[in-house]
Formats: sequence, C-alpha cells, structure tokens
Amino acid sequence: MITILAFVILLGILIFFHELGHFIVAKTSGVGVLKFSLGFGPAILKKRIGETEYQIAALPLGGYVKMLGEDPDDRDQVTHIDPQRSFNRKSLPVKAAIVFAGPLFNFLLAVLIYILIAWTGVPTFLPMVGAVQKASPADKAGLISGDRIVTIAGAPVESWDDVSLNLQGLGAGKTVAIEISRDSRVFLLHVTPVLTKDKNLFGEQITRPMIGISRGDKTFMKRHGPLEGISYGFVQCYRIVELTGISLWKTVNGTVDIKKSLGGPIFIAQVSGQSLKAGLLPFLSLIAFISINLAIINLFPIPVLDGGYLLLFLIEGITGKPVEGRPREIAQQIGLFILILLMLFAFYNDIARLLKG
Repeated sequence: MITILAFVILLGILIFFHELGHFIVAKTSGVGVLKFSLGFGPAILKKRIGETEYQIAALPLGGYVKMLGEDPDDRDQVTHIDPQRSFNRKSLPVKAAIVFAGPLFNFLLAVLIYILIAWTGVPTFLPMVGAVQKASPADKAGLISGDRIVTIAGAPVESWDDVSLNLQGLGAGKTVAIEISRDSRVFLLHVTPVLTKDKNLFGEQITRPMIGISRGDKTFMKRHGPLEGISYGFVQCYRIVELTGISLWKTVNGTVDIKKSLGGPIFIAQVSGQSLKAGLLPFLSLIAFISINLAIINLFPIPVLDGGYLLLFLIEGITGKPVEGRPREIAQQIGLFILILLMLFAFYNDIARLLKG
C-alpha cells in the first residue's frame, strides 16, 4: 500500500506541475483552455470553473491541457469562446512558449525541492575515516579508523566530499599534509596519494589519486542560508541535468547497458515506495530527480512529445508553412510507435528485474 500510495503521489505531483506550466502560460497568453486533466480515460471527478473543465481521470499515467484550436481536426470545441483566442491563431513564439512551459515547470519543481532541502538541511557525511587499507599510503602515514580530517594541504575540510575533491585536485605522487583530529588532539600527517584503479558512477574503469581510506558512517545536517539555498537549488538541478545527459549519451554509444539503465512504471513505483519509507527528504529528492528526467524526455524531438511540437514549430518558422494534414499525422504515428516501443522495453526490463529479484 505504501508503494502504491508513493507512486500515485509522485505521479500526481509531476503531472500536475507539468500541465500547470502549459495551463498558466496558455491562460496568460489569452488562449482559451477547455480542459485541465490529471490522468487519461473516464473522469472520476470533474468540475467546470468558467470556460475550463477540471478533472481527475481513471488512468494516472499522464495528463493533458486541452486548448481551443490546438487540434484543427478536433470538432469537440465549445462555441462561446472567441475564436481569436484559439491556440492556432497565436504567433509561433507564443505557441512555443506554451509548449515549452511544461518541461520548464518540471525543472522549476526540481529547483524548488532542492532549495527546500537546502534550507531544511542536506544529509552530509562527516570527514571521518571509516576503514584504512593495509600497506596503503594512509596506513603508512599513520591514519586509523575514527580519525577526523580537518585540513588537506591547508584547505579546510567540512565534509567527506571535500576529502575526495581535495585529494583529486592535488594529484598523485605529491606528498600532502593532512591535519587530523583524534581523541581531542590534533596531528599533522604526511601522505603521498597513488594512482589507483577504480570505477566511476557508470561502472567504467578509471584511475584516480587515492590514499586507501573509506568514509565513516556518521552524518550531519548541513543547512544553507536563504541565498545559498537558492544557489544550491539551481546548481543541484544543473548537476542532475548534466548527469542525465551523460547517462543518455553513454546509453546511446553502448557504454551503459540499456537493460540496466532503463526503468519503467514498475521500477519507479518500487523506488517510490522505498524512498517514502526512508523519509520525506529521500522521497522529495526522488521527485526532483524524476521531474528533471521527465522534462528532458519531453524535450526529445519526437512527435506527440513537447519537443516534437517544438520541432514542428521550428520547421514552420523556417519554411513559413505549418506542418499539418497527412505529414503531421504520419509524424505523430511514428512518434507514438517509438514511445510504445520504449514503454514495452521498459516494462520488459521491470519484469526481468522482478523475476531476478
């Protein structure tokens, strides 16, 4: 039940913000909005306020904002709205802004969540030494489990991330002074990092300067100030966008196995339940992460996605003629076929993970 509840809450928040972006920009641009729907299929709850009907539908895997004149072939249009407020009668920049607003609001949702986390407190590992490898540079220098690293080459160390960054910045083969705190006493040790084989986040073999220590398990809540928290929100969002872009590229060129990297609704539901059980902060972090991924996916130039509509607007801007009729229909059919294939493959991966445990 927790998994189902977490999945419904996560999807509801993501879909609501995405469609809210389309809705707000459409309204402020003077476009008549006929329907705002969370979910597809028959309506469970619905209410008309002004010209717009708001509804929650039976299938929660998506949502939509239906605008006047958005689909020229759709005859299901109200007659009391001024035809001049039709989506198709707006300029290309306005139409592009309305379409782009959906992914933009998903990015903004992630930024807002990361800002909230920064103000509340980011769980951060203390710069405590967990284990020391035998005969490693750290072992030879005298570091032991439980030591707290205070400075590296004179640079202050506040968290375990600072330890990794400072050591990598110095390189290998160069002796570095490390100040540690042990039993309320301060020691200055000299360690020479060596290049060691390791694996990065994507499982690729790399070499990096290391001294042979692992982090401890003690953490603290690192709270950011008002302006610092806002900066953290945008920086963290950018980092996830960058990481997602790298992951996609490595998946395309075969570096990352798509069978391991691609997950569908079942996988998202599992992770949603696990993160909610872990606490509110992990759950919010997951929402931010998936919101960024949803924004990026929606910007793919595939017809039926927001990026596909932006591509059609670009073609219209270059040629001076809108893409409509049979060419538009074929493009949408191809886009829908691609999405169905990806969804089926994602479901296959999810089921294979369940069977393998």
